Parts: sequence; C-alpha cells; structure tokens
Amino acid sequence: MALTPEQVREALKQVKFPGLARDIVSFGFVKEISVAGGEVQVAISFASANPEAGPRIEAEATRVVQALPGVTKVRVHMHVQAPQEAMPQRRLLGGVKFKVAVASGKGGVGKSTVAANMALAMAQQGMSMGLLDADIYGPSQQMMMGTSEPPRVTEEGRVVPVEVAGIRVMSLGFLMDPDTPVIWRGPMVMKAIQQFLEDVEWGQLDCLVVDLPPGTGDAQLTLTQQVPLDGAVIVTTPQDVALIDARKGLNMFRKVNVPVLGVVENMSAFVCPACGHITEIFKKDGGRRTAQQLGVPFLGAVPIDPEIVVASDAGVPIVLSRPDSPAASAFQEIARSVVRQLQPDRAR
Repeated sequence: MALTPEQVREALKQVKFPGLARDIVSFGFVKEISVAGGEVQVAISFASANPEAGPRIEAEATRVVQALPGVTKVRVHMHVQAPQEAMPQRRLLGGVKFKVAVASGKGGVGKSTVAANMALAMAQQGMSMGLLDADIYGPSQQMMMGTSEPPRVTEEGRVVPVEVAGIRVMSLGFLMDPDTPVIWRGPMVMKAIQQFLEDVEWGQLDCLVVDLPPGTGDAQLTLTQQVPLDGAVIVTTPQDVALIDARKGLNMFRKVNVPVLGVVENMSAFVCPACGHITEIFKKDGGRRTAQQLGVPFLGAVPIDPEIVVASDAGVPIVLSRPDSPAASAFQEIARSVVRQLQPDRAR
C-alpha cells in the first residue's frame, strides 16, 4: 500500500515538545504533510524561546518518519519564531517588572497556597503585586483570597483585576459557576491563558505571581512562549513520589530557558502546638536534597499546620490571619528569598 499523509501524521505523534508531555501534532505545530512516492515533506511551525527546540524536533521528526515502511527520503521544513515575533501587536505585561511562575509536577502539594501567601508576603515587603490564577481546570485563588466579586470591564473591553489585600487578583473562578467543571481541550486552555495575558489591565506592578496548574502541559507551554518569565518556584512535598514530579517540572523550565528561583517544601513536618514536638509525617528534607542535587536554591520549608487550611478556606491566607505563626514566618522567608533574587537591593 502507498504511504499516506495520515500515516505520517500518526508517526509524528511520537515527537514530544522538549520538556513537555504532549506531541507536536496535538499542539497543532505540524502545518503540512506531502507524500510523493517514497519522498515525504513535513512543515513544522511554532514559537519558542528555547534554541534547542527546533533542532531536536527536526531530528526526532526525521527519525520517526524515516522509520515508516517505504520511505526513501524525508525533508522537514522548520519555522521557529521567537515569542515576541509570534505576537508583534504589542508587548504583553509591559507594565510588570517581574513575572514569576509557581509550579508543581503533581497536584495536591499546596502550590496555590504557596502562590497566594508568597504574593501577599512580597506585598508586605513593599512590592506592588499581582496574582494570576492560571490553573484553568481547578481555579482556587478566588476562594483563598476571600472574594467572589466579578472583575470590572472597561469601555475598551479590558478586564480590571479584583484588588484584595492590596494585590491585584485574576482567576477564571471569578467568571464561572464554582460547581461547573472546566472540560476544555488544549487549544482552549492555551487561548484562556493568552487572554489573561492580553486582555487583563494589570497596570504597573513590581511582580506578577502566576499560579500554574500542576504538571507540564498546555498552560506552561503557552506562558513560556508568550511571556519572558523571570523565574519559577517549584513546590513539592517531602515524599519521593512528589519529588520525582518536582524534578520533571524543574527540568521543564530549564529546557525553555526559565530560571528556577528555587524549591519550596510544603507540608514539611507537624509541630505540636502543645509541646513543640516535631513529627516528620512524610519524610525529612526531601525538598532540600532535591534542590541540592539539581543545583538550585532551597527557598524554605512550610510546616503542616491545620490553621493554613482554616485560613485558606476562610479567604484570609495565613500570612494575614496569623502573621506570627511558624507557617507565616516560613512564607515570609520564602518571599524574602525570591525578592532577593529579583531585586537584591530591595530585599530586607
């Protein structure tokens, strides 16, 4: 049987975007396939700041197509744009000095809690802050920040973030019924992230903290393609299964040339409020060891404290509700470490 473009497209699904779990076909990067006898030509186009992405994808695409029966010659035409070339109409987040992503390799490690408390602690250090909830499938910052107030829309169609405790907050949770699940395919997720970047009136900010969904997928790729991030904070818990995924997330940011500011170990240990005894419920110092092994800073360990859950559910994060607690002190030290890396002269 003669080789078909559909067979070539199916083979190209084996080619993953460097550092991510999805393939170049599902991302829509394969623009054209032509087959003439045993000769195959493939056109691939995407935007990336990673200089290694193009050559790696070209080599892998050539390899998988060449392995198809009957193929005698493969030519892959690559077109890789820089992120700013992909969106020349205007500079995204032009009034924001620093953009910092908070990420995790897996869910359930307290990433959103860390993002909210870190942003508030940075604001307490005198920085003008924004908080973008980019966790499209599970937005939670509207609950953690204690508001369901819908954002205002200007006459120009720009969305104005909701201001809570002195920081500007935007989340899909403001716009949707909390009981309605978000059942979106990848392109819709990528479009939503792009709209948060393009259509929200963030104004002048020292720093925007972006709470990413867990894993390494559409939201992460869109953000790193559209905006030059100044750094990423990786959140993990001490047990091995979380640390494995944390390393994947850390390596993903490295592959797309985003500096990793450090690792936060959440749910580190339980400190008995009555006697002060420390119980290592999961493991001990897993986050610190991971940071050392990968050569990035260890930003701090946040203890297990039921008050963190109570404060988050009440919409008053613990750095506001109990600023003198050990957990709040840990978040404040994490914020100081991040500020120190972004603006060494400002940290205190």
